[in-house]
Amino acid sequence: MTYNDTFIRACFKQDVDHVPVWYMRQAGRYDPEYRKIKEKYSLLEICRQPELAAEISLMPVRKLGVDAAILYSDIMNPVASLGVNFDIVKDIGPVIENPIRSIADVERLRPIDVDQDLSHIMETIRILDKELDVPLITFAGAPFTIASYLIEGRPSKNYIHTKTIMYSEPKIWHALMDKLGDMVITYVRAHIANGGKAFQLFDSWVGALAPRDFEIFVLPTITRIFTELSDLNVPKIYFPGVSSGELLPTLTNLQTNVIGLDWRVSIPEGRRRTGGRFAMQGNMDPFILTASMDVIKQHAKLIIDEGIQEPGYIFNLGHGLFPEASLDKLRELTAYVQEYSASLLQSTPRG
Repeated sequence: MTYNDTFIRACFKQDVDHVPVWYMRQAGRYDPEYRKIKEKYSLLEICRQPELAAEISLMPVRKLGVDAAILYSDIMNPVASLGVNFDIVKDIGPVIENPIRSIADVERLRPIDVDQDLSHIMETIRILDKELDVPLITFAGAPFTIASYLIEGRPSKNYIHTKTIMYSEPKIWHALMDKLGDMVITYVRAHIANGGKAFQLFDSWVGALAPRDFEIFVLPTITRIFTELSDLNVPKIYFPGVSSGELLPTLTNLQTNVIGLDWRVSIPEGRRRTGGRFAMQGNMDPFILTASMDVIKQHAKLIIDEGIQEPGYIFNLGHGLFPEASLDKLRELTAYVQEYSASLLQSTPRG
């Protein structure tokens, strides 16, 4: 079995034969085969069955030909080990039984116990490490995004309870950030120890903050996470979610390798705002996939042309795949990205 390390090399800004491609939420709901599985099992039930979770993680590698797999899991999984009761409710998302609103609520959170509570996820990673011929990306939810669920009790549009605590009860906020930072560090270390080849920190909703508030209330914990994991010789990706372009200039000192962009900031502008320090990942609007293949390829071409201007580019979407996305279009898009970028990289010097 020939191992395809194109994704790893791109993350480290090394030479590649083609632009690697993978998709956020590629292991999931756009795939009719996956939807049939979901008729029988919930997301959390699938996660507790390592063989099934591994099979779902493998599906897009086999069907789409992507250059990396991503672990089938959910950012809320490690939260259960802290003693938080929650469910993933269809058409809503995470719903927390007792939202955090006080320092006593934070103090009740116990340290994460990977061996006791999350061994099924580690087993899934070990299975995939044996089966895959592309790198396995594992992931964690970043502290702000997890905190927003824990405080609001469910997904929110305005984060009123979250921001109330952040602005009015900074002691509670920083205590929660510290505990969630510890959780992420321990969880990610276990992923890599069990066979993960890269990890992504998803901060899906941090774009709700002004840059100054991000620097005060969130960035110190993000910095600590990547600093404490800097000894891991694997690619580290920070995805600050949607509408986060104004936060990019604050990230220049992170000890990470890759920054994921949404579709509101171009690849060259993302590089400029982050001082050219990082590889870039992104950033097609996922809803372009509703268009014809000619239109999809036109958009992909523009992004690829910008991406390969400098070493270190991974093609992805600016957010996760949506249920109505076409598997056939994704397969054709994947091949187009790989083949078109290969033709450019073989004929055009970069840098």
